[in-house]
This record gives sequence, C-alpha cells and structure tokens, in this order.
Amino acid sequence: MAGGVVMERETIWKAHSTLAVVQILYGGYHIISSVALKAGINQIVFCVCRDLISLSLLAPIAYFRDKRILLPPINSSLLISFFFLGLTGVFGNQLLFLMGLGYTNPTSAAAVQPATPVFTFVFAAFMGTEKVNLLKTEGQLKAGGTLVCVSGAILMVLFKGPAIFGNNVSELLHGEATNEIIARAHQEPAGWFISDLLDIGLTKFHIGMFCLIGNCFCVAAYLSLQAPLLLKYPASLSMTAYSQFFGTMLMVIAGISATDGNTVWTLTQSELLAVLYAGIVASAVNYGATTWSNKILGPALVALCMPLQPFASALLSKIFLGNAIYLGSIIGGSLIIAGLYMVTWASYRERQEAIGTINHVNPVVVEPLLTNIYP
Repeated sequence: MAGGVVMERETIWKAHSTLAVVQILYGGYHIISSVALKAGINQIVFCVCRDLISLSLLAPIAYFRDKRILLPPINSSLLISFFFLGLTGVFGNQLLFLMGLGYTNPTSAAAVQPATPVFTFVFAAFMGTEKVNLLKTEGQLKAGGTLVCVSGAILMVLFKGPAIFGNNVSELLHGEATNEIIARAHQEPAGWFISDLLDIGLTKFHIGMFCLIGNCFCVAAYLSLQAPLLLKYPASLSMTAYSQFFGTMLMVIAGISATDGNTVWTLTQSELLAVLYAGIVASAVNYGATTWSNKILGPALVALCMPLQPFASALLSKIFLGNAIYLGSIIGGSLIIAGLYMVTWASYRERQEAIGTINHVNPVVVEPLLTNIYP
C-alpha cells in the first residue's frame, strides 16, 4: 500500500514537472512564431503546416506504442468524441486565436487568456471531473488558488512596471510593430460571415474579442471533455493522434478555402524552421504531454498551468533576445506559482483523505509518459 502511494505521488509530480516544461516550450513557440510572422508567413498556412507535421509524427508513434495495449474497439461514439476534441482543441483553439489576434492586438489577446482556467474549472466541476466543496478547506483552497492564479495572469497584462532585469529595448512580442506584422499576415477564413457581423453593427474589435473568448472556451472544453474520455479510452497518445487527425483535416479545409494561389504556401528557410518547431514541439510533444498530464491531474490543474506561458515567454525573451523583465511579470509570475501550489496542495490533501477513507483501494494505474515501444 505504502509503495503504491509513493508511486502515485511520484507520478503526480512527474505530471506537474511535465506541464511546467510544456509551458516553457510554448514560451519558445511564441517567440519563434513571432519571428515567422515578422517574415510574413500566412497564419492559416502556418497552422496547416504545423498540424500536418504534428499528425505525421503522432500517428505512427501512437500506433507502435499502443498496439499491444488492450483497448476498446473504435466505435461511432468514440469517433464522435475524437472529432469534438479535434474541433475544440486543435481547429477551434488555433483558428479562433488567430482571428481574434488579427482583429484586436496582442495586449487584448493576452488579457482574455486568463479566462481559460476559469472556464475549465467551471466545466470540470459541472461534469464531475473536479470535485469542489466550498465548505471544506480543500475546496476553499481550490477556488482561492484559481483566483490567485488568474489574478497573477491579469496582473502581468495590465501592470508592466519598471524594468528589473535588462534595459527597455525593442519588444518582439508587443507594440505597434507586432500589430503591423499580424495585420500583414492575417487572412479572413470566413470573410462572408465576418461581413454579415459587420453589417449588423459589430466592429472588428468586438468580433476579435468574441473570437478570443471562443478560443478560451474551446481550450476549456477540450480539456474537460478529454478527462472522462480517458477513463473509457486510456491510451492518451492514441487519443491525441485521433484528435489531431480530425483537427488537421478541418484546418486543411479552412486553409484551402481561405487562401488563393500557391505563393502563400511557399516557405523560406526561417519560416520552415519555425513551422518544424511548431509542429514537432508545440503540437506533437506538447499536445501528447498535456493529454497524459490531464489523465493524471485532471483538467483544472492542467489549465491552471497555462498562465505560466507569458512568464516563460518573458524569461526566454530575456535570455535569447535581451528583452527586459518587468516588475509586473515578476509579481504576476509569483502569484501564478502561489495559486498553482494552493490548488496542488488541496488536490493532494483530497487524494490522501480518499486513501484514508476508502479501505485499501489500489492507486490508479497510469501509463508512463514515455515507454519503450520495442519488446
């Protein structure tokens, strides 16, 4: 019993460490993708290429890794579930964010992103994958930690403060130059629909904000739908591959309909490197790792790690680009880490209480993040 508890505890901390690495890798993706946008790559083309590369890696790896696992047969119910995961987590997530960013600006986009943990927390509680009892200390810590984490993310957006490390030099991820880059690379994948919305009196900024809120909704739905499905279909990597397949097919259709001519599909060497990083790291590795972590920790904790992305971007920008780190980033990052610790500690207490309450229940058996695919 004690050995099983220790193994479960180690698995939980591996999942936390994995999520931290995922956010750092996403921070690198933000920097690299910004460089690609500066070079003039079309955003829809960027996503199509990224998803095709990711799918070409995930599909064979998932096949060889999971072919010896006893899994339920693929039926129409599972295929519909995989389709909705691809629709929300891949297609809707990426496309709505690009449209929202194109119609607003990076500051507005960053300001909306903290809504993702809140949406996820509400979805998970409604679906029963996250239990919250506000009459108990653990429930209060979960709710309070979520608020602290979201507050830290909002603070990083609204409060800049003085430069603590480095000088106030040109910023890659902010400012008018970035807005210009986004406007130049942006394509309207649903021009007729946008025109109809403009005709009824909405401005492009309002449409952009709706798209950004929809992006947060899609990410929250993806994580919340994924958690109970992993109980029915425990092969996290195969689930990621199926979701990526449907999302990629939808993105290819959008890419073909939104672009005209072959010139936008021609990539320079720097753009190709950015697409490779996005497809291999930001999609294949990060999506697979996030699904595995969702199986261990649940959607609420996974979503709470996402506000670490701007903090990781600021840190990597300082290391590789010489950009300054401001007081707001330091305070906001500290609040995010504090909120994560509160929710993690509350979840750990709930697990310990469950082990103590239920007589000798074996810990949940989870698959390792990486296994040898050869016998």
